[in-house]
Amino acid sequence: MFKRNAILLQGLFAILVLFAGQAIIIRGLWKQQDEMLYLRYRSLSQEAGGVLRGSRMQLFDTVSFLLNNYSPAAIKELEQITDPGLFEEKKAEILEYFKKVLDLEQDQSLYLSSFFEEQGFEKEFNHRIVITNLELYGNDTILVYRDPAFRDRRDFRGMQGAPVEPSESRSTILVNKPWLENNNFNLNLDYYIDFSDKQKMILQEIAWSLAMSIFSIVIVVAFFLYTYRNLMEEKRLSNLKTDFINNMTHELKTPLATITVAGKTLELDKIRADDSRVLETARLIGKQSVHLNQLINMILEISMWERTQFELDKKKIDIGEIMNDIVYSFKTGYGNHAALNEKYNFNGIKADLDVVYFTTLINNLLSNAVKYCDKEPEINIEGTADSNNIHIKIADNGIGISKTDQKHVFDKFYRASSGNIHKYKGLGLGLYYVKKIAVAHGGDVMVSSKPGKGSIFTVTLPY
Repeated sequence: MFKRNAILLQGLFAILVLFAGQAIIIRGLWKQQDEMLYLRYRSLSQEAGGVLRGSRMQLFDTVSFLLNNYSPAAIKELEQITDPGLFEEKKAEILEYFKKVLDLEQDQSLYLSSFFEEQGFEKEFNHRIVITNLELYGNDTILVYRDPAFRDRRDFRGMQGAPVEPSESRSTILVNKPWLENNNFNLNLDYYIDFSDKQKMILQEIAWSLAMSIFSIVIVVAFFLYTYRNLMEEKRLSNLKTDFINNMTHELKTPLATITVAGKTLELDKIRADDSRVLETARLIGKQSVHLNQLINMILEISMWERTQFELDKKKIDIGEIMNDIVYSFKTGYGNHAALNEKYNFNGIKADLDVVYFTTLINNLLSNAVKYCDKEPEINIEGTADSNNIHIKIADNGIGISKTDQKHVFDKFYRASSGNIHKYKGLGLGLYYVKKIAVAHGGDVMVSSKPGKGSIFTVTLPY
């Protein structure tokens, strides 16, 4: 368990390192593309400004006209206010009006959008206009608003002011610093653009790299899981092999020990003098020799089945009759040890079956029902048929099988891990035989069970 957890933790750590490395690479690539996007559109904005300076286009004419009409009345109101609080409120109202007119009536955004589109770049963006200085000219100059960081930029008259300052962040680009002035007001502002789909634009730029990064992580994780699964499966098979060797050793020791003791018994003069005791010992040796031979043949059969496919000798057999014969023979062998209840509804169907293998299949299920029962065994056998298949259901009142063990009960050498496995003799081959025989006939076998509640095995075979 410790080794398995260590391997899993090492693998997960390696995947996390890979993931972190890829994340750092993508993050760096994202920053690089973000920087390139900023520089690209800043350069385009400067180029657009150069075109504007050359063409002397006036993109704030409407703004100037509206603000010039508004300013005289605003100046008059300010000059008549004597209360400082009301004076500040009026200045805030004037500033808000200027912002609204600038936002709605300027034409620079439309021009920039057309310019970007002509150059083959993204044309959709949001604009943001920030007033840095606003003065009204009445009897005296009235300062309505001035940004603390404002510097007088009268050398950049008109809207041809160059974007000489960096943007507030990489999400915005400072295009220019227009300055509007007439007889009624002096207005300085900063014009910014902000791309609404900037993240999407960057994502499109790095999509291929991101896809390859994700694909590489998925491939590594998939190979790790596949390798880890195979490793665990090999470990499980190795454990099964070890269990099989232990069980086989245990099973072989019993008849060998009996034969050894019986052989030593025959060496005693007192035993040799009694013919009945000699005969009894000889029969015991013979019986245990047969048992030992059966165990060896079982192993040889498995080796043969692994190398070659089943060679079935199928014959048309009345399924009802063969079931009655198998169950009757089983009853005879087990005497009164088990109560067997039969209920068949095969309607006289004859199926293509190998009698020997089919008998082995049913006998193994019945033997397990008796072997793995810690009380008086009671077995219910039901048989039905549909249009294509026969179904044989064998239900017992035994110790049951856990959900975990149900996934492996048909595996070679597998035995339930709970409890003392030597309490119930066997090599973990009975249900393996059952599955192999059912599949060889073109059918299957399923199990349904709850610990302490017994098990139900359902065999389905085509006829």
